[in-house]
Amino acid sequence: MRRTALATLLAATTALTLAFLMPSRAAEEAVVIPAPALDAAPASGIQTAVLAGGCFWGVQGVFQHTAGVVNAVSGYAGGTKATADYQSVSSGRTGHAEAVEIKYDPKKISYGKILQIYFSVVHDPTQLNRQGPDVGPQYRSAIFTTSDEQKKVAEAYIAQLNGAKVFNKPIVTKIGALEAFYPAEAYHQDYLTLHPNQPYIVYNDIPKVENLKKLFADNYIEKPTLVNAGKATN
Repeated sequence: MRRTALATLLAATTALTLAFLMPSRAAEEAVVIPAPALDAAPASGIQTAVLAGGCFWGVQGVFQHTAGVVNAVSGYAGGTKATADYQSVSSGRTGHAEAVEIKYDPKKISYGKILQIYFSVVHDPTQLNRQGPDVGPQYRSAIFTTSDEQKKVAEAYIAQLNGAKVFNKPIVTKIGALEAFYPAEAYHQDYLTLHPNQPYIVYNDIPKVENLKKLFADNYIEKPTLVNAGKATN
């Protein structure tokens, strides 16, 4: 009986491990989508976009390989400062989403182009409160706007994409004003670059960067713009 129970436990553990490691459809396949018909007006100075689309490791990794992005920081948005830590956010009860604060030069990349990359290669915007193997409201698809113009552009783009039926299901991305962004713990920063052979990164996030290079060649840079200095390790 003990051997049978142990074998059953081992089989269940193996199945869960394989399920975790298996690549998600969204991670492997990007969706070719049109550019936004409405974009933000030309501006001067560094601008900020805050986006949530599943685990922030992959979101940050993609935008660190995007030309015109001067900094991309993993963190939390949607909740309070008191619960802006990984353990609390992982409970799914804080209101936070794992998000990335993107600082970009609008003379090199527009807000609309950032949204196009976000909807095309970063995540699947039709998944509600989950992304690939990650489940919970902390992994929701959300755009935290920093201006009325960003809100207008994001709303118009979602309407455009839904109208064109570029996805098999309606987009569930929520749009709301950014109240605050809280950077995540240091060990979450530059995670994709620092841990390229970690199984989760290999199966879920590296394909996103490869899709960026394939579909947005003009916006792709080989050397990532990192938050932290230091050599990448395996």
